Amino acid sequence: MPAPIVKQNTGNSLDLVDIKEIRGNVVIVNGGSLRQIVMVSGVNFALKSEDEQTLIVQAYQNFLNSVDFPLQIIIHSRKVNIDSYVQNLLLRKENEPSPLLQSQIEEYANFIKEFIEKNAIMEKSFLLVVPFYPTGGGVAETTKAATGLFSSMLGGKKSTPPGGAAKQNDEEAEIVFKENSEQLSQRTNQVISGLTSIGLDASILENQELVELFYNFYNPQTVERGTIAPQDKSQEHAS
Repeated sequence: MPAPIVKQNTGNSLDLVDIKEIRGNVVIVNGGSLRQIVMVSGVNFALKSEDEQTLIVQAYQNFLNSVDFPLQIIIHSRKVNIDSYVQNLLLRKENEPSPLLQSQIEEYANFIKEFIEKNAIMEKSFLLVVPFYPTGGGVAETTKAATGLFSSMLGGKKSTPPGGAAKQNDEEAEIVFKENSEQLSQRTNQVISGLTSIGLDASILENQELVELFYNFYNPQTVERGTIAPQDKSQEHAS
């Protein structure tokens, strides 16, 4: 008799992703630590004069010396997405009364699509990852410690009605998350302020932009769904 086939547990693909949740423009990593990601504009250093290069290097050195927490610098390359651009061209063609211009717009749109298909046009994104590690480990551990502290101060555990314990824990976890997010935001604002002093534009990626970024990270062979183009919020966060 043939040997019985034993079904192997291959696990869940989500186990390979070290992201628990994204909310409030914050990435919550498995284990409880938090991340905010800052997109930074590039600068053509080679086109600067010697004096300008010296000033940029000195400003960058001062920025690094002012940071007392770890930073991760990422240069992310990906194909240029032109879907929305081509769609706008075709929409303009439909609204164009001149048959000649309609034909020219269609030819131009087809040229752009064929050119991108034959030539991989890449764009680079410059990202800074700002971390925050809650005291004593992850968010769950911090919540547990805070609960124990409050209990000892109040002289013991409070009686909780049936079904209320989970709600109470959720409320405490939310308080801890907000406190940790505020401390993370302070770090991020410090980073953005330092980058602004170098002459660079920087802005925090928001929830949808973070989802798109990680989608592209984990699906490098697929066509990008869109283009990350966060609004310029550097002045808002630097203030």
